[in-house]
Amino acid sequence: MVPEEVAAQNLATPDVAARALTSQATASAQHQPPPTGVPRSDGTKTSESGFKFAAADIERFSHNLARLVEQGGRALAAYLRPREEGRVADEIAADLSEVAKTLGHVAEYWLADPQRTAELQNRLGKAYLELWAVAAKRLAGEPAPDIVEPAPGDKRFSDPEWTSNQFFDFLKQVYLLTSQWADKLVADADVDAHTRRKAEFYMRQIVNALAPTNFILTNPELLRETFSSNAENLVRGMQMLAEDIEAGGGELKIRQSDSSMFEVGRNLALTPGKVIFQNELMQLIQYAPSTETVLKRPLLIVPPWINKYYVLDLTPEKSFIKWCVDQGITVFCISWVNPDARLAQRSFDDYIREGPLAALDAIKEAIGEDKVHAIGYCVGGTLLAVTLAAMAARHDDRIVSATLFAAQVDFTYAGDLKVFVDEEQVASIEKKMAERGYLEGSAMAGVFNLLRSNDLIWPYVINNYLKGKAPFPFDLLYWNSDATRMPAANHSFYLRNCYLENKLSKGKMVLGNSLIDLKAVKIPIYNLATREDHIAPAKSVMVGSKCFGGDVRFVVAGSGHIAGVVNPPAKRKYQYWTGPKPRNADINGWLAKAKEHPGSWWPDWLLWITRQSPTEVPARIPGTGGLKPIEDAPGSYVKVKS
Repeated sequence: MVPEEVAAQNLATPDVAARALTSQATASAQHQPPPTGVPRSDGTKTSESGFKFAAADIERFSHNLARLVEQGGRALAAYLRPREEGRVADEIAADLSEVAKTLGHVAEYWLADPQRTAELQNRLGKAYLELWAVAAKRLAGEPAPDIVEPAPGDKRFSDPEWTSNQFFDFLKQVYLLTSQWADKLVADADVDAHTRRKAEFYMRQIVNALAPTNFILTNPELLRETFSSNAENLVRGMQMLAEDIEAGGGELKIRQSDSSMFEVGRNLALTPGKVIFQNELMQLIQYAPSTETVLKRPLLIVPPWINKYYVLDLTPEKSFIKWCVDQGITVFCISWVNPDARLAQRSFDDYIREGPLAALDAIKEAIGEDKVHAIGYCVGGTLLAVTLAAMAARHDDRIVSATLFAAQVDFTYAGDLKVFVDEEQVASIEKKMAERGYLEGSAMAGVFNLLRSNDLIWPYVINNYLKGKAPFPFDLLYWNSDATRMPAANHSFYLRNCYLENKLSKGKMVLGNSLIDLKAVKIPIYNLATREDHIAPAKSVMVGSKCFGGDVRFVVAGSGHIAGVVNPPAKRKYQYWTGPKPRNADINGWLAKAKEHPGSWWPDWLLWITRQSPTEVPARIPGTGGLKPIEDAPGSYVKVKS
């Protein structure tokens, strides 16, 4: 929807657009609190609120609007060409059908009873009348408080004009009141829990998309930018829009960072090491030591295959892997392949056998050590948990402790991602994957961005395509856009067994003709949740702690799914909480009883893992054992683009 919305917003005729923008700028000045705008010698006007707009150079403005139309045509062509050639299947109709069907259930509830319908109308009408009364008082020079204010942390209305200018303040409050009404519309509807969850998600996306901050004529900052540059910002923005659609092969791939500033192996994933083993699904990296002695038991990291491993090895200052090496730990890390159609039938079982289990065999051959600590991040943590249960069934005790980073094993409270998981939607995803053999990385990236659209979508639409400014270089957002594909068989198993049927926590998951029982996992576990996680909610991670049969140390880190995990001690950011063993699903109750600690949780984890096996040995140099180096870290698998 984004390409059409932006194009519809900008592809007006030059004269109409110029008159509309000029009219809006004049209106915004007229709605200032008295006194009205004061002329300045430079031809601009300002008000007490600070609003300033330049008198447009009509000739330049019109010329730029003509250029805007030209670039808009390029963007539209980039969008349509792959569809006309059959290279891209347009799925907008199916997506809109799902949204309409879900919200239709909510509408049906309210419209089925005339009294409920009247109540719904009265609720919104009353709010609008109260706002109108306040606006009338302010126009008369009387002070009056706002009817509604943005939620704490909502940065969309940070420009002073949203408060000081009566027109924009009124517009802001109309939007916020309507948003609250829409939220309550869904919350109060008598529909089943899954339908309500989907309706809440879809309504939130609609409300976020229709925010006045997202449109030129209703955003004071964009108006100032447009007039001060004579619409050159819109030309630059439309050019970037065309480039991003072309880069996405007909789909909009919103740039969140300046990708030219980063390269894996040049200024990301720099911790020295060697690839010492590889198979079709992964490369295994052994990192070079930076201390003379190391803990006897090495560490194996199992990252998610949905994203690339180097989130744990960004710049040296942020690298969890480098920090572990500097603490005297021999670190091994799996780097998953970016699969194509040839790996379509590689299953969840294959990922276990050719992932963690193959890595354990390689570690034994490389350094002669068969007792290993393991870390699993996100879906890598889910994979590690299943691996542990499978190993327990075979009395395989090579992994002596496990750490889970924002990983779920019970999916009862799995958050907004469950919006996309029901029988109908999973079957649709499976059908798409069957055509190619894999799920495109952009599909999952788009879903993750939608979970936080006001942070990961709309700010970049405004900055890139309306302000015409290139985004700042940011390593984490570069990694976020460096998506990976998922093989059909593996992803289908994961969706059905975990999200759809929650078999893992129920002891009903079957792997290799055997039931997987997490209660058989008796080793110590460090289970880390992040408080503001939108992918693996803290409540969901906490509930998963009860699934294991051994001692579990549950820790909650401040911030979200990435920043809460990648939080170096030197930054002195956020905090973490430790407390009693979780006994129910009340995360807020647990936090109320927990002890808060300032800064990073990394030292707490290091103390936990060191206490289990403090014995040290001379540092191990990659390639000096039984396995010879294949290539330097970060290896070649991680560099394959989707």
